[in-house]
Amino acid sequence: MKYFVAIPTYNGGEVWKESINSIKKFSPADLYVQVIDSGSKDSTDLLAEQAGFKVTRISSQEFNHGGTRNVLAGLGPQDSDIVVFLTQDAILEEGSLDQLVAAFEDPQVACAYGRQLPHHDATPIARHARSFNYRAQSQVYSLADADRVGLKTVFISNSFAAYRISVFRELGGFPSNTILCEDMYFCARAVLAGYKVAYVADAKARHSHNYSPVEEFKRYFDIGVFHGKEKWIFEKFGGAGGEGKKFIISELRFLLKHGIISIPRACINNAMKIIGYKLGKNYKTLPFGLNQRLSMHKRYWK
Repeated sequence: MKYFVAIPTYNGGEVWKESINSIKKFSPADLYVQVIDSGSKDSTDLLAEQAGFKVTRISSQEFNHGGTRNVLAGLGPQDSDIVVFLTQDAILEEGSLDQLVAAFEDPQVACAYGRQLPHHDATPIARHARSFNYRAQSQVYSLADADRVGLKTVFISNSFAAYRISVFRELGGFPSNTILCEDMYFCARAVLAGYKVAYVADAKARHSHNYSPVEEFKRYFDIGVFHGKEKWIFEKFGGAGGEGKKFIISELRFLLKHGIISIPRACINNAMKIIGYKLGKNYKTLPFGLNQRLSMHKRYWK
């Protein structure tokens, strides 16, 4: 199957250089890479061009997680079967692109995502988050799994994920104006339409964040906003409460072994997540200006 890589960028910094190097090192020489840069003030767009990537430039005000990726999906070679989305801070491991695309040999697979490993500078908290959400065992999910694994059925991350272009077009792509979670939105629609989603553990990329408590609050506020707007996903697949409890217990066990000093910070982070999420789900009851201040993605509210 023919595939291309699509990456939205903005002020990628040093990690963008690593990402470029990993793509060049572990990809076919003729791989088509399309970038949309949202007004970077550093050399992000120029580095992409120097690497041989195709670059389209837009203003930062035009960027949207779903809408911009919809545009990216249409900018690749017309005979492409698969589009692989990466973020600018994802570092590919050897063979990962081919491993991910191989999941589409099953004609019912509409989308697939790879295993995310922590960056080398990841804190114990960030390392656990990756090990909890991205296990070593590959899985293929369909609607039949919803009763068993709930919302996990439609979990996916556009930091390293691929989509069958024909199905992407059939289902209308991502929502054009969403605060985040455009990947879960599409995945849920695909599963409800009878397609499958594949988790490919052998397709690996380093991608993690050492979020502060305030950043965790803002990120989960935005997740809450998405879940508050897209209630149909929970009606079809159930909530995330059970996974949250499992995560906290798993994190405590991990940190007791690998970073006991991080336990107080983890407790603060988790409290901020819960508060942020609950506020986000009830964003309609809050003043508009307050929503913008509490959000990580402030451009969404503009």
